[in-house]
Order: sequence, then structure tokens, then C-alpha cells
Amino acid sequence: MPQKVVLACDVCKSRNYTTSKTEQNRTIRLQINKYCKTCGKHTTHVETK
Repeated sequence: MPQKVVLACDVCKSRNYTTSKTEQNRTIRLQINKYCKTCGKHTTHVETK
């Protein structure tokens, strides 16, 4: 069963996105380059706890 995770902007720390992780990639922390509405540009979004 996929696990839901929250992604937070690396620059302003706002929590913008949610996504799911599969069984295979649960050990690594997700880092995705996405658009941040608060910053107004593309930044790295990191999985939060």
C-alpha cells in the first residue's frame, strides 16, 4: 500500500504538495523540483516527516 508524504519547499519551508511513495523507495527521502507558489519559482521540494 502506498504511503502518503508531504513535500515542503527547501527555500521557504512551506508545505505545498502531497504525493505517495511505494514500497521500493521508502528508505530514501524524496527530493523533487517543483513550482512553489510562495517563492514564485521552481525550487527543490523535500519530503517532510
